[in-house]
Amino acid sequence: MSDFPTNKPVLVTCGLPYANGRCHIGHLRTYIPADIYVRSLHKQGQRTVFVCGSDTHGTPIVVSAEELNTTPTQLIEKYHSHFDEVFKNLDIRFDSFGSTDNRVNHNRTNDIVNKLIKNGYVYPKIIDLAYCSQCERFLPDRYVEGICPYCESPARGDECDQGCGRHLEPGEIRDPICKICGNKAKYRQQEHFFFKLSSFKDFLLEHLKTLKGTDNARNYAKEWVTKELRDWCITRNLEWGVRFPGHDDLVVYVWVDAPIGYISFTEEYCNNIGGDWKSIWQGDSRIIHFIGLDIAYHHCIFWPAMLEGAGYSLPWAVIASGMVKIEDKTFSKSRGYVVWVNEDYLEHGFHPDLLRYYLASYTSHTKDLNFSWQIFQDKTNNELVGSLGNFLYRTLHFAHKNYGVIPDGEVSDEIFKEIRTTINAVIEAMDQYEFKKAIDNILKLSGYGNTYFQSHEPWHLIKQDKKACSRIVKDCLQIAKALVLLSEPVLPVKMKEAWGHLGLNGDVTQLNYDEALIEIESGRTLPKPNILFEKIDDKKIEEMNIILNKRVAVASAKEANLSPKISEITFDEFKNMDIRVGTVLTAQNIKGSEKLLKLMVDIGETEPRQVVAGIAQTHIPEKLVGRQLILLANMKPAKIFGTESRGMILAADESGAVLLVPERSVNNGTAIR
Repeated sequence: MSDFPTNKPVLVTCGLPYANGRCHIGHLRTYIPADIYVRSLHKQGQRTVFVCGSDTHGTPIVVSAEELNTTPTQLIEKYHSHFDEVFKNLDIRFDSFGSTDNRVNHNRTNDIVNKLIKNGYVYPKIIDLAYCSQCERFLPDRYVEGICPYCESPARGDECDQGCGRHLEPGEIRDPICKICGNKAKYRQQEHFFFKLSSFKDFLLEHLKTLKGTDNARNYAKEWVTKELRDWCITRNLEWGVRFPGHDDLVVYVWVDAPIGYISFTEEYCNNIGGDWKSIWQGDSRIIHFIGLDIAYHHCIFWPAMLEGAGYSLPWAVIASGMVKIEDKTFSKSRGYVVWVNEDYLEHGFHPDLLRYYLASYTSHTKDLNFSWQIFQDKTNNELVGSLGNFLYRTLHFAHKNYGVIPDGEVSDEIFKEIRTTINAVIEAMDQYEFKKAIDNILKLSGYGNTYFQSHEPWHLIKQDKKACSRIVKDCLQIAKALVLLSEPVLPVKMKEAWGHLGLNGDVTQLNYDEALIEIESGRTLPKPNILFEKIDDKKIEEMNIILNKRVAVASAKEANLSPKISEITFDEFKNMDIRVGTVLTAQNIKGSEKLLKLMVDIGETEPRQVVAGIAQTHIPEKLVGRQLILLANMKPAKIFGTESRGMILAADESGAVLLVPERSVNNGTAIR
């Protein structure tokens, strides 16, 4: 990196996923670019620690657990495992993926809060707090709703989410209503503890002058610091969370212990490898936070003030991403504009690298990113298949077919100059957190390679001057080597495969960019290459759009309290559906999927039908065996999560699959009319 020497320790973190729901594409706007950035640092010779973990405290966790009739511990264990698995499936490689509910984080939080108290930055204050006499409890943030005191819009207890967007302190909301029972709440006085954020104004103005990262994060923070800095209430009336020192009836506010997770995850990692976490968090280090812009206030104002007050190292850079849209619509789970990473992407057989590529290459990191299945198809087919994949395969295929080894000859100066220029451009773009610009430069090199290969027509040259052809092919193989090294941070799985096609030694994930300037060795055996990227066909994209449109229609219908509108069909169209009764012979989970089961169903044919059904979260496999159900038998065969499915189990969708079954036992294969 150009801005600092490589001998200083570097820590990269990501905003913590909240452990009360599934991973969607919106989450990945932070994690994939951060992983690409860390891999690029490795390729520049910089050893980097990369940490993240589950955010497990706060009122929403308790609310979600109560709604699902489970405990906060069970809830966070479920979603912590879920996110950990999704990240690994997408080849996002954290050195440590922890939990804010682990003992190390509880201890580190207590230590930092005690330091803030000792240094005079925390004080008690009697405040008015909403109290529900029917539930007999004080109501922390998400348990209360009412009217914003600033803009008079409906608001929840901690934020004016439907109006001005301001953070609301406990006791500020007007006309409080208990969300648990719906009764009016009354204000009662109680002692809570506040962090003296207002005393850090001058410090923060100086800190923001030197803070690196993206302008959107700095500018957002400067605007707030220059306007007003109010002291933060850092305690809540909850049983779940990190206890406030000396007060068993209070826990610390989630935005205290959540960022402290960055420290405790580093501490755990260093303890495991015999390192010193203090060299990062209390030494001369570069701490780099990747976040969404919606939490810039916490990371650029509250967090550095807390670190300064407790005597810890400050963030060196904050990189804030733009938001995510779905098909040009504002991202919204409640309105159906959401793409779930497992069920909508991985379980449909799309390669993880394609999603990494899309999210990094679509637009500048600070701008809003639109996810569209059509654009996803176009970028995959035109850029990965048509440019990068095309050059790698045509070069390797020609070399393998005609030589079987890397041919003799010296790589020309022109080729090394082009590679060196590309490496410098990619590093410069990565330093600026412009991942699209880095990828554009990689594609420019693959375009150069395609033109170089095409213009020299090696298929003709090999018949006229084999020695000259050898030099051209070796030039192209050198470009291929460079492309694989440059693309690995974005496409780690596919580029590891491509490295094998080149027959080269070493782990491409561990090699530096400068390896691309070392001439590829003549005489090395070239294995037979495979096509790296396959085109995505129109039918698959149509299928994905149908899934999204149905989700939006169902969400809209729920919002309007109506049934979703579905187009009418004729009786002849209905007769074309081969719907039969069948008996489940076997049922088993599909490895790597938390939603899918593989069933073998007897529908009256000579061989049972293999069907994949998304019912694993609502049905135990063993209890399905021997049951009769209804199956659409003439559904076009499809591969789902790598498993062929030749039919569709019919079920009602009401907070989980409700299987359709015959009124009484009938012969397998009986038609539904």
